[in-house]
Amino acid sequence: MAIINSSDLDFDTIKTKLKTYFEQQSEFADYNFEASGLSNILDVLAYNTHLNGLIANFSLNESFLSTAQLRSNVVGHAEMLGYSPRSTTSAKATVNVLLTNTAISRASTISLPAYTQFNSIIDDNSYTFYTLEEYLATDDGSGNYNFVNQSGSTSLQIYEGKLKTKTFIVGDTTDGQIYVIPDTKMDTKTLTVDVYDTYTGSSFTTYKDINQVVRINSTSTVYQIKEVPNGYYELVFGDGSVLGSAPKPGNKIVISYLAPSGALANDGDEFSAANDYDFDGIDFPLYVTAVTNSTGGAEKESVDSIRSNAPKAFASQQRMVTAEDYESQILLNYSSFITDVVAWGGHDNVPPVYGRVYVGLKFIDGIDDNQKKSIKDSIVTNLTKNLAVMSIDTVFADPTEVYLELTTVFNFDPSLTNITVRAAESQVVRTIDDYFTNNLKKFDQIFRRSNLLTSIDDISPAILNSRMDVKLQIRLDPSIGIASNYSIAFPVVLADADDRNYIITTSKFQYLGQTCTIRNKLNTTDLEIVNLIGDVILDNTGSYSPQTGKVELISFAPEYVVNDLLKISAVPANQSTIKPLRNYIIDIDAGASSARAVIDYRNTKVTL
Repeated sequence: MAIINSSDLDFDTIKTKLKTYFEQQSEFADYNFEASGLSNILDVLAYNTHLNGLIANFSLNESFLSTAQLRSNVVGHAEMLGYSPRSTTSAKATVNVLLTNTAISRASTISLPAYTQFNSIIDDNSYTFYTLEEYLATDDGSGNYNFVNQSGSTSLQIYEGKLKTKTFIVGDTTDGQIYVIPDTKMDTKTLTVDVYDTYTGSSFTTYKDINQVVRINSTSTVYQIKEVPNGYYELVFGDGSVLGSAPKPGNKIVISYLAPSGALANDGDEFSAANDYDFDGIDFPLYVTAVTNSTGGAEKESVDSIRSNAPKAFASQQRMVTAEDYESQILLNYSSFITDVVAWGGHDNVPPVYGRVYVGLKFIDGIDDNQKKSIKDSIVTNLTKNLAVMSIDTVFADPTEVYLELTTVFNFDPSLTNITVRAAESQVVRTIDDYFTNNLKKFDQIFRRSNLLTSIDDISPAILNSRMDVKLQIRLDPSIGIASNYSIAFPVVLADADDRNYIITTSKFQYLGQTCTIRNKLNTTDLEIVNLIGDVILDNTGSYSPQTGKVELISFAPEYVVNDLLKISAVPANQSTIKPLRNYIIDIDAGASSARAVIDYRNTKVTL
């Protein structure tokens, strides 16, 4: 007897099983199911079973974080793990603000209030930036007022967005009141929550984000902000016991926040004050100088990012003990500035340095060195000093990019396709680029040659087979004209020297008036400088160690280097798998890579 599986999702399979089931019943033994009215009934039954199966499948998938597709469900599952997905974030810029007043009678100290407005033109569009706190300035004796932050620095932070406010009146506790902010674009990091004693009163208490508070008791004034299913945000307070005090009936809650433009407001480099400064009834201009371009603006955290980050944040439990804790907490708080992070303990470092945690950050494009330093300082101040184990220092290690030089050759049969050889080569190049974009260019990502060759072979039936030679490349910025020693560390074991192939090679540079390169001597690990026709100019300029992957250059003093970067290439011992260590990131040098087709008609008879 045929079994009707109600969980089947394919309509034709369901109908076939229904028909088979009825054919085995004696009362329908002589029916022609395709030519009778019963076929329509089978269609209805099959469609109903098909839809029920789909609904059950969708419902089951949406019940788990790893398979849910609806953002509301993914956010809900993340919330159960204690993870708050990142909202839209404001682009932030650092500026210096100066006011000059040479009048005889003037105040010794003045303030720049919170929400002072600044403007910037980016890609022919106007954007508004605001200060989020008050800054003070003191007369330097000559009428110049440089506004400073709490640490005394003249670097002031301004944030892009539309300033919005909303007011709630607290009702009776039995009302079950909820506080929903009807805005899908708010930056929750810019939220200010002030709770007034009465509707008309001026006395208020400022509540703090619960994620920014280290200790909480029954009197703590904290709030939670979370995304609700329709994309709006809900403000949640404690119950007066576990999660702090709650606003009382009759209180007025006033919230202020910025609704930013996201990434559109990045890269602003010129700013001006929207209004003059009112100094005792006289307007004085504010002179604004950009210290850093605006950056960090981003859209809401994506579903894929939430699905990846929520379990990591749950595992870290708001503490930084393991290397994975550092990665998850930094990604959670700074994902609008960085695309990836890696961390490792000092005991795993080479050489080992105990009492340290090393952190590598991959920043988004457009962030300059000043901004990078500011973000690193913020990580130490706001995260590691509060959440990390005492006596463990945080040391930042910049990413080291190792490039691959790929020489790809594939057999191509033109009779199996209508594209040209050149078009096929272009398709292979695009496939390689896509592979690196989707699978590499981040920390802890492994290059596996067989996976890439499989993707190339799947492009077209006309590609019969493919092969690939792999080299690694690290770039060095040497001092021009100054003899210096350099140590270049490749992240893998290098091939041993042999009598046929040069394992170490470099790009061109000028030395003693000649265009030269470096290579290892055949059968040895010693390095030499040779000119373009192979004459040895210097027979000992260093060596390489296959087992450690290190290349040492001794007293290297080039007179000129093409593009100011010396490309040092090496053949790995295992070309099939490139597994980088620690803070290495694998990329591709497209200029040093190639893809070439070899015509191969597969039906051609083999002759010797």
